[in-house]
Amino acid sequence: MSQQNPGNRWLIAIMGTTLQLVLGTVYAWSFFQKPIMAAYGWNNVQVMWIFSIAICFLGIGATIGGLNLAKFGPRKLATTGAVMWGLGWLIGSFAMSIQNLPLFYLGYGVIGGLGLGLGYVTPVATAAKWFPDRKGFITGMVVMGFGLGALLMSKLVAPLIMDAVANDLPAAFLYIGIVLLAMGIPAGLIMKNPPAGFVPAGWTPPATTAAAQGHQDDLTVKTCITSSKFIRMWIIFFLNISAGIMFIGLQSPMLQDLLKIGDPLMDTAALAAAGATLIGISSLFNGIGRFFWGGLSDKIGRVQAFRLILGTQMVVFLLLTVVSNPWIFGAIVCYVLLCYGGGFGTMPSFVLDVFHARLMPIVYGIILTAWSTAGIVGPQIAAYLKDNFAGQAATYTFIAGAIMLGLGLLIAFTLNNKSITDKS
Repeated sequence: MSQQNPGNRWLIAIMGTTLQLVLGTVYAWSFFQKPIMAAYGWNNVQVMWIFSIAICFLGIGATIGGLNLAKFGPRKLATTGAVMWGLGWLIGSFAMSIQNLPLFYLGYGVIGGLGLGLGYVTPVATAAKWFPDRKGFITGMVVMGFGLGALLMSKLVAPLIMDAVANDLPAAFLYIGIVLLAMGIPAGLIMKNPPAGFVPAGWTPPATTAAAQGHQDDLTVKTCITSSKFIRMWIIFFLNISAGIMFIGLQSPMLQDLLKIGDPLMDTAALAAAGATLIGISSLFNGIGRFFWGGLSDKIGRVQAFRLILGTQMVVFLLLTVVSNPWIFGAIVCYVLLCYGGGFGTMPSFVLDVFHARLMPIVYGIILTAWSTAGIVGPQIAAYLKDNFAGQAATYTFIAGAIMLGLGLLIAFTLNNKSITDKS
């Protein structure tokens, strides 16, 4: 190995973060939830399935991307992901123009979701190869872009375009798709792997014994994903995502409901603006959480970070059952999103530590199926409760989230930070 100038690796990190910013616009879905329901007469569950399918196929796309990253390279996969995500918006536009909900599911959900997965896993795995000296920091930084995507969409792109097209939803989706293509494709084209034997200047790789290296070389994907440790990591990831994603899909409607209780005369435009503001602010915490917890996990350990993420959230979910003040509700949602993002900021480096860099793209892609599953479970629980238990929906949702997080915390206490090959 030879030490090399790390200058161009920051370009990879910045463009990877930009691509994640484009993909993370999916988290602004609650901005469109009520307008789509009002325009087409679809209920909460029907519209929420668009988002759920997109997140489900994100995990599937990430698995496909992880399995094929070495074969096709990061540039092709990242660019393909950006194109498919933009195409999902364009098909969604056409689906609304002909009022075809199944086509919406196929376009935005399946095609767009697969694009999200291909695009998501690529910059994370690629940046990790460029920064072996700052694994938690850099993967947290890159996935921070995904968390900030909702801020970009809900406070800038969507309001400007919706205003320009006089709230014409098909036209808005068309123009949004074009904007995302224009940002995502150039970012994808920048992605590339470091040269063989790359070592950042000024950094010395930790020593590895011959026996440990032999164990690492013998590792297979099957060994990794069938291990008890992988399964437990998958479960805590799934539970953290399920709890947090309930808010991502319905945080705007929930806040609007609280505001209407306090001020029944508050007009629709003001309610929508308040909801968009919460999406924007909470998405900022989602992004910061990925960066913050990823960096903190470098210092305190990956498992320790997850224990704090799950335990503190369990407490605030229980607090939500008695909160009626919109300001306190908003503050707690921001903390939940800080921890939600923290799971994504910590898991890539956790996978690197446990299963090693050689298998990281594949194992990480497979562990993202937890996101797929949670993308269905979390939003659908929240949407079902809202449609069927309107008066108590929020309370039931918060209790369900607290139970998930408590179970995750218990499992996290059975995990440690050791490599799967560490027999000590």
